[in-house]
Amino acid sequence: MARAGLTTDRVTRAAADLADEIGFDKVTVSALARGFGVKDASLYSHVKNVSDLRARVALLAAGELADRIGEAVAGRAGKDAMAAFAHAYRDFAKEHPGRYAATQIQLDPEILAGSAAYHRNVELTYAMLRAYGLVEPDLTDAGRLLRSAFHGYISIEASGGFGHPRDVQASWERAIDALHILLERWPSSSAG
Repeated sequence: MARAGLTTDRVTRAAADLADEIGFDKVTVSALARGFGVKDASLYSHVKNVSDLRARVALLAAGELADRIGEAVAGRAGKDAMAAFAHAYRDFAKEHPGRYAATQIQLDPEILAGSAAYHRNVELTYAMLRAYGLVEPDLTDAGRLLRSAFHGYISIEASGGFGHPRDVQASWERAIDALHILLERWPSSSAG
């Protein structure tokens, strides 16, 4: 019988909630055990170690992010889809900072290979970019640019780094406009 009603799913979800509360990098098996009112050893039948726990949070968060983005972009194309994608991505990061941080960690390739959530995030990104007429390797390059732009903006915003009096939301909207123009005029890799 599981102690305190613990299951791997319940432990993972609690770790994700804890990450949102205290920061992903501060999630430990000990901190999680304290939250459940059990000894650390009680969790080791559900997770191997802190790395396994964090990987499980990353997979959970990737699925939640994919759901959010998928819902936002459904039935949209072009700038409308890219803006919906960007807003969903940013909103998820703001509402779930620990989960968002988990989506940024590098996972073992074997774990990624078996993750439908990570594959869905990539496919959602590529589907949105294909509407701009992009094909490989430009899909990968444009996807990396968007991820970098979104992540950079989100990170600077979260740390309070935008000190200029210009409204941060207005700058975000202009950045989306600029990214849309860039994607419409993306230089083909075959053009040299």
